Amino acid sequence: MLTNSDITELTAFRRALHRVPELSGFEVETAARVVAALGDAPDRVVAGLGGHGVAAVFDSGLAGPSVLFRCELDALPIQEISSAAHRSTIDGKGHLCGHDGHTTILMGLARLLARKRPAKGRVILMFQPAEEDGSGAAAVIADPKFDGLHPDWAFSLHNMPGCKLGECWLAEGPVNCASVGMKITLEGKTSHAAQPEHGVSPARAVAALIPALGALGQGGPLGPEYRLATITHVTLGEPNFGVSPAHGEIWVTLRTMLDEPMAALRAEAEGLAKAQADAGGLRLTITYHDDFAACANNPQATEVFANVLDRLGIVHDQGDLPERASEDFGRFSNLQGTKGAMVFLGSGLDHPALHNPDYDFPDDLIPIGTEIFHRITRQILG
Repeated sequence: MLTNSDITELTAFRRALHRVPELSGFEVETAARVVAALGDAPDRVVAGLGGHGVAAVFDSGLAGPSVLFRCELDALPIQEISSAAHRSTIDGKGHLCGHDGHTTILMGLARLLARKRPAKGRVILMFQPAEEDGSGAAAVIADPKFDGLHPDWAFSLHNMPGCKLGECWLAEGPVNCASVGMKITLEGKTSHAAQPEHGVSPARAVAALIPALGALGQGGPLGPEYRLATITHVTLGEPNFGVSPAHGEIWVTLRTMLDEPMAALRAEAEGLAKAQADAGGLRLTITYHDDFAACANNPQATEVFANVLDRLGIVHDQGDLPERASEDFGRFSNLQGTKGAMVFLGSGLDHPALHNPDYDFPDDLIPIGTEIFHRITRQILG
């Protein structure tokens, strides 16, 4: 269990991270702070994983399972609104999802493991980069340095406003949706606004695609057939009254509860875009971004979480799971041979929502999250 001194020092560490947020793919200083704070406590530190990821390995030296705990390093491109002394010092960037707190929880676990190694097997603390854009977990797993780190078990947590402080939401099966950002680019030819017939404008195609794409998935109750298509950004030409446009873009986020229906939803969206481009004589380019796999909790890993929460006397239920939001942990829990699960740790019923400009991670969750993870290591590895 963490001491009062540990909690004071870890709180200071969390607030130091909060002051200097770094966006997905740019977590250079955050990773360096993690490596420095770990010091020589782990048996092995692997840095530069999938970009700026860090893995800290605590090895018993005896045969046994590999248990991975994952947190996230990145922040968000949002201006923080706060009067706290530890508020962000970087304009337009903020730790407004709690990744600074999740990182600190793993640092707390590192302290406990340094004092007493697991009785068998090993623990891998995975400080993952680029969670917010869905690229980090895939990059870590594809990195040759990840070879030899493949876990038998994988666990993660996310703080959850709307859930009572210190209580948990936990459920077997799907907990977060799959999603992907689709960028549709349409190119024609400019002309004078007085002679639009001499150009090729994407205006009609853009106007037709907005409702057509939205109609592909209109949400509703979460279930195997759930689909949602959300238009997030549209551009058409330049802000000029004298030029008929040549360039149009539509950004749409496609969302399904499971991975399998996503391929069909992509294909239908692509078909709509191609039909409009062909009809308007436009060049079409489609690119995909922020690609998240669905996140589902393995039954055995969920049972481990439930047993630990019960022993700690932490109230837990299904809450509002599954969620429509996406989570990059799905790529770890989907690994062949890995049993993975994520728990959602309550930040308070009235706590500002994730990604809100006034959000801040509750420091009271640091010892709770650390103890949950520590009990898991002892339950599986002794």
